[in-house]
Amino acid sequence: MAITAAMVKELREMTGAGMMDCKTALSETGGDMEAAVDWLRTKGIAKADKKSGRTAAEGLVGAASEGTRAVVVEVNSETDFVARNDAFQTLVRNVAAVALTTDGSVEAVGAATYPGASKSVTDTIRDTIATIGENMSLRRSAMLSVGDGVVASYIHNQVADGLGKLGVLVAIESTGDKAALAQFGRQVAMHVAATNPLALTAEEIDATTVEREKAIFVDQARQSGKPDNIIEKMVEGRLRKFYEEVVLLKQGFVINPDLTVEKALAEAEASFGAPAKITGFVRFALGEGIEKEEGDFAAEVAAAAGKK
Repeated sequence: MAITAAMVKELREMTGAGMMDCKTALSETGGDMEAAVDWLRTKGIAKADKKSGRTAAEGLVGAASEGTRAVVVEVNSETDFVARNDAFQTLVRNVAAVALTTDGSVEAVGAATYPGASKSVTDTIRDTIATIGENMSLRRSAMLSVGDGVVASYIHNQVADGLGKLGVLVAIESTGDKAALAQFGRQVAMHVAATNPLALTAEEIDATTVEREKAIFVDQARQSGKPDNIIEKMVEGRLRKFYEEVVLLKQGFVINPDLTVEKALAEAEASFGAPAKITGFVRFALGEGIEKEEGDFAAEVAAAAGKK
């Protein structure tokens, strides 16, 4: 029996499976629609396993908060098209909600029970791979909490409530006014989104990174031909400049560049009605660090159309 595009479309609408999977299912079952549905159901996990080797560098970052804690998660897909799918967005939103019930580690989130299901988050994502037809993964998750204060969040390039391409959390400890703290915290989160600091304080920067920068500064200073005591001062000055560029508290505040973030916080304490301290931040940019595969789009379209 000839398999028509209309049949493939109908099966796709019935099952949510990928176009090529639907075409294969119909071919394997002689065009029997019900048998094709069963074929897809029985082959779903196997198909998901095959897709798991493909690069998933798109997707969404999701954030959720409750009381004095908040989480941010990154769930990847292969294409931005899937990231705009309502089913995928619901998946990411639910994963973020589940993360709030754990310690925030990606292992704990993956093992937690998915809302409204008897399966774990990991197994649910695996099932969704078979349904949507792309590789997906829970790449990372993080939680920030405070004893008293707020954990503010900011989603850049937001595509839906709490979902976007870049997510930031900022934790502020304080007994002060929570609304004022939340407003300032969101401003700091926007600052973090824009500047991508390496650490909260200079002491938290990886020692290897500092030594590498220092070695570069020493070599540059020695090229000046100045004596060692002058070179030492030159290196100290360049290290201070380095910290001002990459340490959150030392950076010029994007909302008011005349102040560092640290000084802006001190000035804002008057509106809080109490002392405050930024205790941590998390910044997730979608796909950062993933080596993306460069594919031949024309060849992919031809393959999907059944051409050689």
